[in-house]
Amino acid sequence: MDQFIVKPLFGGDAIHWYTPTNVTLWMGLAVLAIFALLVLGTSKRAIVPGRTQSVAEMAYGFIHKMVEDICGKEGLKYFPYVMTLFMFIVFANFLGLIPGAFTTTSHIAVTAVMAVAVFLGVTVLGFVLNGAGFLSLFWVSAAPLPLRPILALIEVISYFVRPVSHSIRLAGNMMAGHAVIKVFAAFAAIATIAPLSIMAITAIYALEVLVSFIQAYVFAILTCVYLKDALHPHH
Repeated sequence: MDQFIVKPLFGGDAIHWYTPTNVTLWMGLAVLAIFALLVLGTSKRAIVPGRTQSVAEMAYGFIHKMVEDICGKEGLKYFPYVMTLFMFIVFANFLGLIPGAFTTTSHIAVTAVMAVAVFLGVTVLGFVLNGAGFLSLFWVSAAPLPLRPILALIEVISYFVRPVSHSIRLAGNMMAGHAVIKVFAAFAAIATIAPLSIMAITAIYALEVLVSFIQAYVFAILTCVYLKDALHPHH
């Protein structure tokens, strides 16, 4: 599990809140990669886009359509936030697949900050836009009256569990995939099963490429679903 240990960049063992670590480095590289794609890659504004501009436009259009489809036209004002979350997670995930890299999204400290920010932002937005009417999200009016208090309690519990599941899903999937690769890599030193081990590593690595994108997509789409609850609590 050494690949998940947070280490200071400039030696020493003590880590404070201001200490530059391997987490800081790879989060910074993710931000630089996003800047290179979305800013530098689209700087020419070419009518016939090159490869980099095409990828940037595809990412923009993909998230824009997702936000509009789930949240409606009024949700598009929050598109920059969802786009930022998606791009950061997808780049952090893919950078973590580089041998010797650090997967920042495998740490609950990173994913929890994003999940809690979404939870608090959506909750505050819900009350700002709807006032006490936002509480109707927990009252299932379509259910029989005797069941409504029970369902309301279940809805409240599930609502407050959101940031936990939102963060653990991403961190758990990224950590599990990398740990499995490490396990198969340990068997590569055994000559008799080395070929099978290498094949398994290749297969798991290919799966991790897919999971890296899917987990970023799931985080973004759940953010949109939660945002829709704040915009339309009565639906």
